[in-house]
Amino acid sequence: MSARQRALHHKRRQHNSALLLVIGAGFILLGLAAFLSLPRAQQEAARQEYSAIPVEVNFPAPDVELTDLNGQKVALSDFRGQVVLYNAWATWCPPCKQEMPTLQAYYEAHQPAGFVIVAIADGQALDEVRAFVQEYRLTFPVWPDPDYRASKTFRFNSLPTSFVIDREGNVRLTWTGAISRAMLERYVTPLLEQ
Repeated sequence: MSARQRALHHKRRQHNSALLLVIGAGFILLGLAAFLSLPRAQQEAARQEYSAIPVEVNFPAPDVELTDLNGQKVALSDFRGQVVLYNAWATWCPPCKQEMPTLQAYYEAHQPAGFVIVAIADGQALDEVRAFVQEYRLTFPVWPDPDYRASKTFRFNSLPTSFVIDREGNVRLTWTGAISRAMLERYVTPLLEQ
């Protein structure tokens, strides 16, 4: 093989190697794109369906007195005769943020049946809570609790945590973790029908 043929052969090999490298990089990029998009789809489906399962309990609800966003004194006992979902949350808590649109939608659908959500912002100042309520367009009662009075009274330390209080003032369900619409319909809606 002459020097010229060897140079030509070497050049073809380099060209083929470069072409294979580009094709391989393209496949890697396609695979990476598929990998990144798949978990998002699965994550969205999981977000919509994933939920903590409540624990059924039965004890008198302790009363919590706080001040609402308008500076008015309020208490959980103000809602006696309604089914109350007391939701403990915080503006910095990802699962709390995740469940807020679900809670808002469920509240809108079931408020006429005597259902109310009281969302108490655990350890949060008024301005932080007010900004969050506006951003998420929440229409149910939201109370800041900068001194953790509600969590101390109900004795929990995880967020989000929710308690469902029946019309007679007894805690019937408790959740630790985000709640899905399916779980709300399955466990809370029957209490509204009683």
